[in-house]
Formats: sequence, C-alpha cells, structure tokens
Amino acid sequence: MSLSKEFRFFVYLLESYASYKGVTAADALKTLDEKGLTDLIFGMYELYHAESIENAFADIDSYIERGVPAW
Repeated sequence: MSLSKEFRFFVYLLESYASYKGVTAADALKTLDEKGLTDLIFGMYELYHAESIENAFADIDSYIERGVPAW
C-alpha cells in the first residue's frame, strides 16, 4: 500500500505542528476536526510544502483562532 505524498506531508505537518504547540498529534488533529479544518489543511499541500514550516504553523494558528488564513 502506497500513501500519497499529500497524506505523508499532512502527517509530517500534523506531528510537527503538535510538537510546536506542545501537544500530541491526536490532540492537534482533534482541534482541527472540531474546527472543521482537517480537510482544508490537508488540501493546502501545494502551498505548505513549498514554504517554511513556520509559515504553515502561523496559518494553522490563524485558522484555529480567527477562522481566516494568516496572509
């Protein structure tokens, strides 16, 4: 079974974001699910994988806190 590059990156992003926030990946995913953001963040592969991971973190934080992208 081969996982898509988008899925592999999403797992990396989720685990990295969780570490940045000091929570588990399960808790980070739960937050995204509760805010209805999981599919949106998953779909941001083209943007997030091409820029600094810190920019992705800032964008995710903005979506969670304000419901809009950081930029």
